[in-house]
Amino acid sequence: MTGTETNPADPQQKDTRNTGPGRLLIAVYAVFALSATARAGYQIATKFAEAPLAHILSAFAAVVYIVATISLAKPGRTWFKVSLAAVLTELVGVLVVGAISLFDPVAFPHDTVWSLFGRGYGFVPLVLPILGLLWLNKRRPS
Repeated sequence: MTGTETNPADPQQKDTRNTGPGRLLIAVYAVFALSATARAGYQIATKFAEAPLAHILSAFAAVVYIVATISLAKPGRTWFKVSLAAVLTELVGVLVVGAISLFDPVAFPHDTVWSLFGRGYGFVPLVLPILGLLWLNKRRPS
């Protein structure tokens, strides 16, 4: 095996990240991937010159959500590592962008998905990576 597959004959290697509550987590990530991509696309197409940093960060958040969605849905140790990296990147992003947008609002004249810790999205961007990390920890491949 290359490390990206699981052996269905070995129950200890069963990858269960995309079952049960993991499916709901993947669905929420997919919704955020779509909404962040749409938001970033609109912002870049219509208002990029007004706040380029904010709009680039929106696009970066969209890419992170897309990678997290795909990697959470895929089985295997390699995809687990990609999921972990994406969710950790998301957590760091929402904490850093959230703090900067709170303490230096001039730096972000337009909101991003992660501005003010995701306030515009009901703080889901702040809670989602924490839930993702808890899920990944619970479903760590052996």
